[in-house]
Amino acid sequence: MKTDPIFNIRRCSGLSLFSCLTWFGLILLSSVVSVILESPDVWIRLCILGFFVALLLRLLVFSTTSFASLGKGFVSSLLQPTLCFIPILSMGSIIGYSLEVHHLLLFLLLSIFIASLTVSLFVFFVNHVGRKSLGVDSLIVFKAFMANWTEDLNAPLESLFERFGNEQNVKLSLLAFRTKKKIKAVMVVPALHPGPFKNVGSSQVTFMIQSILENELQCIVSVPHGLSSHELDLSSQLQCQKIAEFLLGSIDFSCFDSKATPFVRTQKNGAKANCQVFGNCALLALTLSPKTMEDLPQVLDRMIVNEAEKRGFSSAIVVDAHNCIEGPFKPDEAVDSLRVAAVTSLEQTLALPLSPFEIGTAKVIPKEFTVKDGMGPGGITVIITKVGEQKTAYITVDGNNMISGLREKILSLLREIGIVDGEVFTTDTHMVNGVVLTPRGYHPIGEVIDEAKLIDYVRQAAVSALNDLEPAEASLRTGTISNVKVIGEKQIESLCVLAEETAKQAKKLAVLLFPVTGALLTTLLLLV
Repeated sequence: MKTDPIFNIRRCSGLSLFSCLTWFGLILLSSVVSVILESPDVWIRLCILGFFVALLLRLLVFSTTSFASLGKGFVSSLLQPTLCFIPILSMGSIIGYSLEVHHLLLFLLLSIFIASLTVSLFVFFVNHVGRKSLGVDSLIVFKAFMANWTEDLNAPLESLFERFGNEQNVKLSLLAFRTKKKIKAVMVVPALHPGPFKNVGSSQVTFMIQSILENELQCIVSVPHGLSSHELDLSSQLQCQKIAEFLLGSIDFSCFDSKATPFVRTQKNGAKANCQVFGNCALLALTLSPKTMEDLPQVLDRMIVNEAEKRGFSSAIVVDAHNCIEGPFKPDEAVDSLRVAAVTSLEQTLALPLSPFEIGTAKVIPKEFTVKDGMGPGGITVIITKVGEQKTAYITVDGNNMISGLREKILSLLREIGIVDGEVFTTDTHMVNGVVLTPRGYHPIGEVIDEAKLIDYVRQAAVSALNDLEPAEASLRTGTISNVKVIGEKQIESLCVLAEETAKQAKKLAVLLFPVTGALLTTLLLLV
């Protein structure tokens, strides 16, 4: 098993321990029975039954979780129990049983045959569930999840996602800010979803984007969430590489504009939209905070961009602030209200003058906050704009949503240090998903992170950004990456349904097969 990704020496030893303990329990029982009945032959028969149970357990575990071949799995299952049983074959005169060696060997072969047949039937009928629904063995899916859960291996799952995925075109928007002819900050808004969890698919894509551009441009990079849902989870790291290649080809910014409008905020039925125009590009951010804010559909992005172009803007970048989770989310109501609020904010900026602006940036990575706490490795980035006397902050926290009220506390802090308004984003990274055992599967920002410490980090970064203000220019780059394979929400749901149906089938089979075969072997051993 040394080449198996799951069964390292620790797990093999653990399996051997539990199989031996099970066997030892039956040996202990057989010892008591043989003394009571004064028949050592009962002892050896129940000992063989223990051999069968240990072998059955090992065969079952290796068959359902190991990536090894059938041959390796069988040998690994058989080797340790057999080596343990060999001394018993030569102990007849000491223990006092009267069975001949050839009878013992016959019983052992019978145990091996029945155990192998039982597990083969179990595996066949469990796999049939997946073949019937998705055309793939159920245990292939199970093993892929096990490999990721136990060893953080993403390749087995991603091979399935690649198989079930479909190709889509993915849009990326980059708003770059330059000072003294050098790029100072880039805000990247990808129209893809950073999921589904941990290190699988595009879960790490926001941090990947941030790292690539920071290394190439030596500047602050913010990656807030675009308008997209799990329908646009990339299927593998191979697809993420396409995003990386596009980014590296998109950093030659041109057509900078040195003017911007003041920051505008509008509200409609609890939906909030803010807008600021740089050159002829409108940057909009949407939120429902303090009500729940979940993934917004791409159709809303297209609506808002179309409305912006109708009003003479060259383009619009729309950010899903993704900054509040508290109770249920009603997407249909949210879309209508957010669209109206966004269009209103666009119209208000049309009446505002374009003026020279300044940019200040900062970044802080809190060392004590981890993915288990809900904080991704991208940390906290701050981009502050100053138009006239108005100072506005765009705060991006590398996490998946945040608790209700935290956004408002951060904005209140900003006002205390002279920043009149702004918005707080999360990246919606799914690096934090699937790493803790909670009902959500992750912690939103602020759920376990100390709010006071987080707000203090934001204050530090905001003060640094204020001290860093200098005249700036802005440039927009947008592009579409063709034929990117995504694993949509329906496919993910199908895999989840398959897992549920497989578990039900496995329980039924276990209740039916294992007691029956155990009883059959027990009867044969006692009667022969």
